[in-house]
Amino acid sequence: MPVWAVLMAAVVAAVTLAGCAPSGGPASASGPGGDRPQVVTSFYPLQFVTERIAGDAVAVHNLTKPGAEPHDLELTPGDVAQLADADLVVYLSGFQPAVDTAVAQQAHTAYDVAGSADLAAKDPHFWLDPIRLATVADSVAERLAELAPDNAAAFRRNASTLRNDLRALDTEYKAGLAQCASTDLVTSHAAFGYLAKRYTLTQRGITGLRPEDEPSPGALAKIADFVTSHHVRTIYSETLVSPAVAKTLARETGARTAVLDPIEGIDDASAGADYLAVMRANLATLREGQPCR
Repeated sequence: MPVWAVLMAAVVAAVTLAGCAPSGGPASASGPGGDRPQVVTSFYPLQFVTERIAGDAVAVHNLTKPGAEPHDLELTPGDVAQLADADLVVYLSGFQPAVDTAVAQQAHTAYDVAGSADLAAKDPHFWLDPIRLATVADSVAERLAELAPDNAAAFRRNASTLRNDLRALDTEYKAGLAQCASTDLVTSHAAFGYLAKRYTLTQRGITGLRPEDEPSPGALAKIADFVTSHHVRTIYSETLVSPAVAKTLARETGARTAVLDPIEGIDDASAGADYLAVMRANLATLREGQPCR
C-alpha cells in the first residue's frame, strides 16, 4: 500500500475513534489557539506573513519544523490530521509534494499563493524578492478577512504595515547592491533567481532548483570556467544544505566561500530571529562577497 494511503487510513481511524466532526466544516481544533480560527501554513515564509497579518486573532501552525528542509517534507499522521482540521491552509503548490497531496485529499479550505506570487517557470523561491512577498501578504490578508470578517480591517492594516516593512527592506537592498565589483552570483543551488532579478544580479547555480541535486563533473567544470573567466570572488553555500560542493569549487578556482540563507526555515542557528533580520544578514553577506561600495 502506498505511504499516503497508510497515512490517510491512520487519520481516518483516529477521527473515527475521536468522534465525527459536525457537518459543514472541520472540527474545532484543541490546544493552543482555543476557539480562534486555525490556520496551517506549509513552510516558514508563509508562516511569517500569516502571523504578521493575523496578530492574535488567528492561531497559526506551521507544518515544517524549524531547521528542517521543506522541499522534502514528510507529513506525520498528526500533521495530516492538523491540516484536515484547519479552517484554512496556506501553501505553495509544486513546492512540497506531500503538502499538495494532503491538501487535495484532506483540506476543507486551502489557499495556494502561487498565483499571487507570479512565479517564473518552476522556481518557487519568490519570497526572496520582498516586493513579491508583499503581494502575497496582501492576498493572504484577504483570505483571512474572509475567514474572520470581524477582524478584516485589522488584517488589512497589518498587511499594510508589513508591506511598508518589506518596501523598506527593498530600498536597503537597492542601495546596498547598487555599486558592486561583480554582479555574478554563484550559489549552491538556484534559489536566488528572484532576488537576483530584482537587484540586477545574474545568478549561476551550481545545481538546479532542488538543493539535493548534485552537479555532474562536466557541469562542475563549466561552473569553474565561469568563475574563473568572470572573476567571481565568492561562492555562496546555503543553510540546510551541505557546503561541500561550494567549498570544492572555491578551492579549485581560488574564490572564497560565504553562506546565504534561502530563508526556507528559521531556527536557533539562523542569522536573525525572523525573515526581515535574515534578509538583512544576507544583504551584509552579499555586500562583502560581491563586493559592494
